[in-house]
Amino acid sequence: MDVALTGNDFSNTPENKSGNPAITDNEPNMDSLLSELEQMKKKSDWLARINDLHGRLAGAVDMNSMLEAFSVWLMPFVEHNLLGYNHIERQRGHMFCSSHGPERRKVLQVAEKTFAYVNDLEDSIEWQVDEFWVRVWKVDSKLANGRILLVRHGKRIDAEEIKMIGDALKVLSEPLRRALDYEDLFEQVRRDTLTGLANRRVFDERIPPLLAGAERHGRKITLCSMDLDKFKQINDKLGHAQGDTVLQQVATTLAKMVRSSDILVRMGGDEFILVLPETDLLAANQLAQRITEAIDRLEIYSSPTEKLGVSIGLAEWEPGQNKEDWMQKADELLYQAKNSGRGQTCM
Repeated sequence: MDVALTGNDFSNTPENKSGNPAITDNEPNMDSLLSELEQMKKKSDWLARINDLHGRLAGAVDMNSMLEAFSVWLMPFVEHNLLGYNHIERQRGHMFCSSHGPERRKVLQVAEKTFAYVNDLEDSIEWQVDEFWVRVWKVDSKLANGRILLVRHGKRIDAEEIKMIGDALKVLSEPLRRALDYEDLFEQVRRDTLTGLANRRVFDERIPPLLAGAERHGRKITLCSMDLDKFKQINDKLGHAQGDTVLQQVATTLAKMVRSSDILVRMGGDEFILVLPETDLLAANQLAQRITEAIDRLEIYSSPTEKLGVSIGLAEWEPGQNKEDWMQKADELLYQAKNSGRGQTCM
């Protein structure tokens, strides 16, 4: 009986010399498959890295922690000595440096000089400073408009590393915005909303370690307790809005007269405190005289016979004295000054 073949009918299939069916053009190429598998593996590895980066950044809140998390994540793939971020509007740089000793100082100097020039750049740029290679990326985002800086010793950053960092920065922009928001909030709770000066919280945080350092190293430190004269009359006669303006004027005047190492605080109302590290009573008194003269030159009157002034009590810290006793001594001297008349200083 003749039976017709169905299905796998090889009667018309081309064969090779061994008698086996020949490979046709429709069958997959092994090299192509291996290439695709390699690409899939690379994509899978990259996704795993990005997931790891998301996890690290999720645990960071402030800017310094954010940069450290990003730098630690990046280090196995792109070795570097420093990673920095500079926000254009704020003109403030944040840096995380993994170097130590003399090299650390060199790296920080390179980064600071770079940040001084990069804000006007329209795109990414690379150059060499001595033995360091520097690369800057523009983070062009409404969330975090700024510059990312990477510094590496002795070895140029190659194209593959540049691409990897560029791709990773797309993940970093939103966490950077979160860190900036945190920075804003942190500053708000530490600043007096009316004058912009530091508030009581800053004073309470900074004084204990300052006194501990003075105790340990035998350093001089003087507290100036200041209270405005005739300020109540300004509020009563000219209104609280004018009183607020006066406080802002006074705060601006005081801020221009102090060093960056000094601590100038609005304690509340018309009371201000100035802490002067590395300053003895004589030097503090010279500054107090300049302050009373500066407030007098503001020429602020509540009436033809009532002019704004400032009274100051100066207390030099004594070894073993706690913060509360030190402040109480300065307050007692302040009240003695106020009882002596407008614009007086009592030591």
